[in-house]
Amino acid sequence: MFFEGFTLETREVDGMAVRFRRGGKGPPLLLLHGNPQTHAMWHRVAPELAERFTVIAADIRGYGFSAKPGVTADHMPYSKREMAKDVVGLMRGLGFDRFSIVSHDRGARLAHRLALDHAACVEKLCVMDIVPTLHHFEHADMKFGLGYYHWFWFAQPHPGPETLISADVEAWFDIHTSREPKDRSFFHPEARADYLAALRLPGTVTAICEDYRAAASIDLEHDRASRAAGERVPCPVLALWGAKGKIGQWYDALEVWRAYADGPVSGHAVNSGHYLAEEAPGEVLAALDGFLG
Repeated sequence: MFFEGFTLETREVDGMAVRFRRGGKGPPLLLLHGNPQTHAMWHRVAPELAERFTVIAADIRGYGFSAKPGVTADHMPYSKREMAKDVVGLMRGLGFDRFSIVSHDRGARLAHRLALDHAACVEKLCVMDIVPTLHHFEHADMKFGLGYYHWFWFAQPHPGPETLISADVEAWFDIHTSREPKDRSFFHPEARADYLAALRLPGTVTAICEDYRAAASIDLEHDRASRAAGERVPCPVLALWGAKGKIGQWYDALEVWRAYADGPVSGHAVNSGHYLAEEAPGEVLAALDGFLG
């Protein structure tokens, strides 16, 4: 079954619609997805987590069926600081002032900023297949430019990349999600349908590009200000990455995260590509079981 036992809801948070699924009982656990996906990416792990936690799997701003602010010169609406406010407000509205986070890709970048700006809210933080955005850009080389070329393409001025992506969204999705070779059967058909339906909504592709434009501009300003102020993630951090992907090839991920965190940092590679929770849910759940307690 696809998210058996979960409800599908949308709530307004300070004027921003946030779509999410909710299920289970126990301590609150927020799941945040990456690009170009929706909360549906958690379908293989959320039901089991819901046996012990109240699981909230949200579509982050600009993605899925959540709110999609328009283009601005400073890209502020897609700064991770602003995106984090949506999910903090959602959790507070649901009655959860403190919660743990499991996050992937762009959602993990949002979660990193959330753990700095709203430290009192975050019990534990799991980040999947990333190191901090600031570290990526400050250590970028030819390997990074070729391997994560989309970071620089999406960040080009509006509407250039949007125009090309929108010409054939499904073809782009298949190419973009094949950093490790895979066919269309890789994603659950209901999850794939949700991803594509969201990408076809007016504003989604532009929002994705604005997310990356923010990462290359206003997010770096916020990250450098946090570093200068000595702000580091205070809670325990679990970093997981795909053994078939780039993070483990390019970085000592645990050492990188220890430079950005005061809390204990643990983690390891998972036998998967970039989409850990869909390719290796058993390994992900085992790691989370030991971390979340």
